[in-house]
Amino acid sequence: MSTTTATAPAAQRTAVQKKTDPARVRRRRRLSQWGFIAPAILFMLLFFGYPLVRNVVMSFQDFSPSTFFDGKSPFNGADNWSKVFHDDLFGKALWHTIVFTVGSLIGQFGIGLALAVFFTKRFPLNGFLRSLILLPWLVPMVVSGIVWRRILDQDTGVLNSFADLLGFGGHTPWLTSPGMALFSVVMVNIWIGIPFNMVILYGGLQEIPKELYEASSLDGASAWRTFRSITLPLLKTVITVVLVLGFMSTVKILDLILALTDGGPADATQTLGTLTYQNSFVQLDFGAGAVVGNVLILISAVFAVFYLRANRSEGK
Repeated sequence: MSTTTATAPAAQRTAVQKKTDPARVRRRRRLSQWGFIAPAILFMLLFFGYPLVRNVVMSFQDFSPSTFFDGKSPFNGADNWSKVFHDDLFGKALWHTIVFTVGSLIGQFGIGLALAVFFTKRFPLNGFLRSLILLPWLVPMVVSGIVWRRILDQDTGVLNSFADLLGFGGHTPWLTSPGMALFSVVMVNIWIGIPFNMVILYGGLQEIPKELYEASSLDGASAWRTFRSITLPLLKTVITVVLVLGFMSTVKILDLILALTDGGPADATQTLGTLTYQNSFVQLDFGAGAVVGNVLILISAVFAVFYLRANRSEGK
């Protein structure tokens, strides 16, 4: 009887010790943590990791329609890379991508910041006007491109008709002139991207303590000095987020350019995104398309690393 009674508490103590053992608790917590993130990791591997690896491998293969259907895509070394880099069109597309991205970011950020500062003032219809400005952001990119293609039409477009009515001459070839087409596409993309910049920057401005502006006003600082010394430094993190995310979404734009100019005229609006599409789905040279796609991925990855490092430094 006494032996049985003594054994039961000992077994209970052992069970309690196992439950409260720090090593076992840490293992259990680690397993539960991995259980929560495992679906996300699996999703990333299936829908991002595999396509990325497959695209890299494809850039070193002779991947044409014939090899696609017979299932044989022999490796051809760096032939695809050499062909793409020695193509004059790749250099033009790279330069157009730089101009398109930088021009779009400057316009979107500058106008978006000006509107964000403007809407921090209280006036009638403030909320209504802010909601109205969001419309370009809500419309699908292809729809925006088709609408603007009609607006910028040289013969029947609203913009040229209005310019002709004002006596400025209404025959500007906005989308049909190699010298004007890229500028027109940049302007349309600026119009589309302004709402995103305004919303994010407006949210950042709301987080700046109003007491700082009151103190600056009492010190007699001008509006520009207040903006330069208070607003911009305190918006630094938000500005970094806006510019990096804006870059990563702008550098690979395809649908807007296809809807407006389809890369023309005379390849004047051909970018790395449209060149990837042209190589892969028009010329059916999937290997060359994969090369240009990998260049785009590499550029985006560099700026993603910059974004992460900037956030980390801000958090310290």
